[in-house]
Amino acid sequence: MERGDLFVISAPSGAGKSTLCSMLIEKMEWLVFSVSHTTRPPRPGEVDGKDYFFVSEQEFEELVAEDAFLEWARVHGNFYGTHRARVMEQLSRGMDVILDIDVQGAKQVKSKLPGAVTIFILPPSWQALEERLLKRGSEDKEKIKTRLKNAMKEIEEVSNYHYCVVNDKLDEAFEELKAIVSAERSKTRRVLAGRIDITRLKPSPDSWFLS
Repeated sequence: MERGDLFVISAPSGAGKSTLCSMLIEKMEWLVFSVSHTTRPPRPGEVDGKDYFFVSEQEFEELVAEDAFLEWARVHGNFYGTHRARVMEQLSRGMDVILDIDVQGAKQVKSKLPGAVTIFILPPSWQALEERLLKRGSEDKEKIKTRLKNAMKEIEEVSNYHYCVVNDKLDEAFEELKAIVSAERSKTRRVLAGRIDITRLKPSPDSWFLS
């Protein structure tokens, strides 16, 4: 079986990355979300094992010592990491995997898996980014300021990604993101490996075409 593709999706906080990733998982077959480990506390409505694996700093550090992560980083004061074995097992089964990770993690993944497809989600404007973070209401203004300071640095990395999607209107951004995934799936190696038998596209010996 041909190995699946790894899609690395990054964005500054408030750009709508998590929402777009959830829409992709819901609408596209054979696409799975890689659940990251984090030391940050759950937000209202988040479920352990579905949104993140919520662990203590000690548990996270033990996994780092075991070299269990494909990538990991400290972001906004908390640790985040992608478990290597889980991702590789899903890819080996022919599943396409989405990694919802920051720019630090994306660099680590690209160095280890250069075939990964990288996509950056941008907000339509800086003002829109500020408004989205304030409306979220899950953090105080000091934490929001930290996220905005990090966003300035993260946006500078956009040119290092294969694709860029501007999330102004959610439905349009989703269709653009979906088109990127579909295009990658239609690359020759994927089509020939699993979707079509190339021998069916050859004329039979008695075809009128050869007479």
